[in-house]
Amino acid sequence: MNDKIGMLRPELQALPQIRDRMTFLYLEHCKLNREDSAITASGVNGVIHVPAASISVLLLGPGTNVSHRAIELIGDSGVSVIWVGEHGVRFYASGRSLTHSSRLLIRQAELCSNQRKHLEVARKMYAMRFPGEDVSNLSMQQLRGREGSRIRRVYSLCSKEYNIPWRHRSFDPENYDESDEINKALSAAHTCLYGLAHAVICALGCSPGLGFVHVGHELSFVYDIADLYKAEVTIPIAFQTASKQEDDIGSATRRNVRDAFAKTRILERMVRDIHLLLQDDEECGQGSQPTIEVLYLWDEHRENLPSGVNYQNIDEA
Repeated sequence: MNDKIGMLRPELQALPQIRDRMTFLYLEHCKLNREDSAITASGVNGVIHVPAASISVLLLGPGTNVSHRAIELIGDSGVSVIWVGEHGVRFYASGRSLTHSSRLLIRQAELCSNQRKHLEVARKMYAMRFPGEDVSNLSMQQLRGREGSRIRRVYSLCSKEYNIPWRHRSFDPENYDESDEINKALSAAHTCLYGLAHAVICALGCSPGLGFVHVGHELSFVYDIADLYKAEVTIPIAFQTASKQEDDIGSATRRNVRDAFAKTRILERMVRDIHLLLQDDEECGQGSQPTIEVLYLWDEHRENLPSGVNYQNIDEA
């Protein structure tokens, strides 16, 4: 008889890398539990089984209940869980890193805390949005102005293409039904994008709160990364979905965004872009492979030292 209770926690190296996973799964009005290494979602339409290590983020909508056993599996598999409120527009999140290394986090903190380096990263972010343009000498004020003009053009072009009247971005999560259909679709699409960005950031061991364009919020870096893809992915999808006059604009938008994420391989791009922004050449070349030896002792005179060693005689020598 097997005396072990439950499943053994998987080794980090056995888990799929974040870039190899599905983007997200949205669930509502169901009970989440665990069966072996799969998450089970039980509802009025039956039970589905989802291999935990195959997804990057779970978006849990209204009416979801999660068991302790399910959360245990989700945590061990490195899946981010995001609770979204009614209509999927509120954003609550928790995540767990897929790497045990703090290399990228230390680099991110270093870049954030130095004004010159901080500006360099912000310029890199804007350069990704303006391919072929030289932004190396632009100030943040100039970059913001150029970005504002670019986004207005995107809205204008999408409005004409899909014949959707556009006034301005306006949304109140406390009064969802008062928004027009296009603003509802934009909010649903952006929520999915924020969720994926948050999951990737946490999986790589970075801090969601240490941003370069956005600052002062616990999700500043999430908004930074998400903004790299809005004009290409979520804004056009929102206008396209709104043009079809769906009965449930939020649900339809999420399905279309999910399909677009898979088609454009946005998850892999996020992993690559974060590495490029933080200039971690070594890890960039390795993808997101976990590091085996990641715990060291800091030394101001030498390289970091291995932990778990008694240094009494060594340091006294």
